[in-house]
Amino acid sequence: MNRPYIVNFSAIASENQLSIRASLSNSKTALVDEKATDTASPIESIRLFSKANYRIKIIGLNSKKNELFRREYDSDNHGKFEVKIPLTIKDDQIKNLVVYEISQLKGIEIHLGSYLSYYIKEPKKIIISDFDKTLVDTKYSTPKEMYLSLNRPLSFFPSVDSSIIKLKSYIDKGFQPFILSASPHFYENSIRDWLYQNQIFASNIILKDYRDFISIFDGSLSTKDIKKQGFYKLNKLIDILLMTKIPNELVLIGDGFESDPMIYLTLKNLLTKNSDPWKVWKSIKNHSMFNLNSKQDSYFITKFYQLSEMAKKVPDGKVTIYIRATEGNIEKLQEFKFGNEELTELNGSVNYYLN
Repeated sequence: MNRPYIVNFSAIASENQLSIRASLSNSKTALVDEKATDTASPIESIRLFSKANYRIKIIGLNSKKNELFRREYDSDNHGKFEVKIPLTIKDDQIKNLVVYEISQLKGIEIHLGSYLSYYIKEPKKIIISDFDKTLVDTKYSTPKEMYLSLNRPLSFFPSVDSSIIKLKSYIDKGFQPFILSASPHFYENSIRDWLYQNQIFASNIILKDYRDFISIFDGSLSTKDIKKQGFYKLNKLIDILLMTKIPNELVLIGDGFESDPMIYLTLKNLLTKNSDPWKVWKSIKNHSMFNLNSKQDSYFITKFYQLSEMAKKVPDGKVTIYIRATEGNIEKLQEFKFGNEELTELNGSVNYYLN
């Protein structure tokens, strides 16, 4: 039977808010395919380029399985949902979510699964890590390298041991992990497999949805963002913090091969006490790493102010940045000037490490 499946689902519970991210598809992927191997290659999920609209029913249950919440939501044209609901209803907390798709088969509610909320613990300690060239030394420069990346499991590429050790050490200290990568959305199963094989248990994986590039009206990405990661990664970093709320301690791990240092320093600047969101936006809007269009301008202006207001509630929040470097580029990274006085001054707080 041709039926919808959950591609990914996360429900982040923090400060009486439940932030739900979900994606549906009619293509069976390694996430739900019982015949899938433990070493899935990205090409196995290429069908996730499909477009479709869905309607889901979300039911929230308390610890005794009593219903507290019930509501229906429509997806965008790519089957994606972003929903925020109260965590506490009538002095009782939602512990479990049951999800049904209700529009694909007339009169039939298709059970998509039952999911536990991911609680952000107090005090909040969050670690966000890049993936490509940070945890795995992937290569995409030539057609041959692209072909290999699509057809081989990620274990084919060398692991970056120093980054893996650093990420695991923070997880052992109670930091809750998020993986943020500019890899295409259909790489998720492969990345999840690799993480589990390396005993990194991070359920929250955020990837770039390449369907945005072939859709005129949906999404916030444009063709320039295929290679430029500035808008995408900073936007998603802010989304994570809007879901988790500002942590008491935030650790960011990235690489020095593209734009991670500037993106992370921009975020740190926004979280700095007395930061001016308008000034930060003006300093990056025309920078070559961002080149924001008018739609992206409005995204950032709104989110910068939201984040800045939230940051005022955690004035002593600590932000630590680690950037993987090589012997060939570490000196250049340490001396790099961002064209922005505040960011250049903050550059001294970046921890560059070699692998």
